Amino acid sequence: MLSDQRITLRAIERDDIPTIHAINNDVAVELAGGGDPPWPQSLARAFADFDRGAAEGGRAGNTQGVNFAIEADGKLIGFCGLNHRDPFAQTAELGITIGDKAYWGRGYGREAVGLLVEYGFTKLNLRRVYLRVHARNERAIRAYRACGFVEEGRLRQHVWSDGAYDDLLYMAILRK
Repeated sequence: MLSDQRITLRAIERDDIPTIHAINNDVAVELAGGGDPPWPQSLARAFADFDRGAAEGGRAGNTQGVNFAIEADGKLIGFCGLNHRDPFAQTAELGITIGDKAYWGRGYGREAVGLLVEYGFTKLNLRRVYLRVHARNERAIRAYRACGFVEEGRLRQHVWSDGAYDDLLYMAILRK
């Protein structure tokens, strides 16, 4: 649906669920993203969640959000989305996970964030996209800053992750 140099953001399909399940159960991926804390997810639950959402159908008037599979080199490497949409304030919260570690630190997440923000501003008429990130996730913070996000607030020792309390940063980007 949306493409850039190396990635495509597309609909999440039922065939993607086993890969998403593996990503959701990878403790290293969860902790890198600031897992809150990691919880096991059964494959049956992953399919049930997908099927429940598919059964709801439709997209008109969906103020909850939109989610995408991130595809590179013909394979699913992660997922992202704009959720908690507020149609009055024209805001949404960005979330992203690159679950394939072979694609970490190579700019794929930054590329996906750029596509997603552009989609939010030009297609969803958002004026502000925000996110929350754990302060220890320096790689993500650098990527968000490179995409134009700025820190707007910090909740000190707000989250428990990997055996320690961590600050939670709020970052956002405004439509120009």
